[in-house]
Amino acid sequence: MIQPLLFPEQAGPPSGKEPKSLPPLLKWAGGKRWLVPQLALVYRSHRSLRFVELFAGGLAIALGLRPERALLNDVNPHLINFYRWVQRGLRISLPMAYDRELYYAYRERFNELIRKGLWETEEAAQLFYYLNRTGYNGLCRFNRKGEFNVPFGKYTSVSYRTDFSLYQEAFREWVFTNEDFRRVPLSPEDFVYADPPYDVEFTEYSPGGFSWQDQVDLAELLAQYPGPVVISNQATSRVVDLYRSLGYELRFVPAPRRISCDGNRQSALEVLALRNL
Repeated sequence: MIQPLLFPEQAGPPSGKEPKSLPPLLKWAGGKRWLVPQLALVYRSHRSLRFVELFAGGLAIALGLRPERALLNDVNPHLINFYRWVQRGLRISLPMAYDRELYYAYRERFNELIRKGLWETEEAAQLFYYLNRTGYNGLCRFNRKGEFNVPFGKYTSVSYRTDFSLYQEAFREWVFTNEDFRRVPLSPEDFVYADPPYDVEFTEYSPGGFSWQDQVDLAELLAQYPGPVVISNQATSRVVDLYRSLGYELRFVPAPRRISCDGNRQSALEVLALRNL
């Protein structure tokens, strides 16, 4: 049985120079906000490097670490469109409420924009934010036609932002890209963090899903990278074997289950694969 192994506190206390972390703007299934304190210990001595995240998702790690310079990538174009509009000074003007009828009306309008090729518009960014905050469990799911199909959420209440100026400032020196991870341009002066989809059946977040071969390609790609690398993943046997075979240093940490269809909220085991640190 694999025992959790936490990062030793060898990096010392915070210097006081790190910017204050910000909470994620979006609800995001599988978000890694709980992992920020441990990654901060590793990243602290590399803050002069550009922070690169290959699977940006809800930005929990980037907003927790607050790097000065960052390249943040995700294969989901609607997510990146939202972040780019926040960077431009997005303000939400459409009425927002936790209301089933309104939710489905906005979902249909969002899908209409997708069908018309208008998914990069400011209206699409506003609708994406509302749908994310209001939809079920922070899921971001699309059908084979590329249409958003997450049902209405089950909450007591939902909070919404209309002003993102605080985040606009944080995003000032960040670059957002929408690429397959294989096509993200890396520099030798980058600190690379990757949190790929877990090693489970995963087919609805993006066309083509994320296969075992994708897991292998990612691990091999970053094993060849000369700079500091951290990969986080579910500690399945084949994931652990893959990372070990490529010479990663492995650490195991208990991970809280944030999203679960069967009500199971017990801790799972997460593996952190490190290189050149």
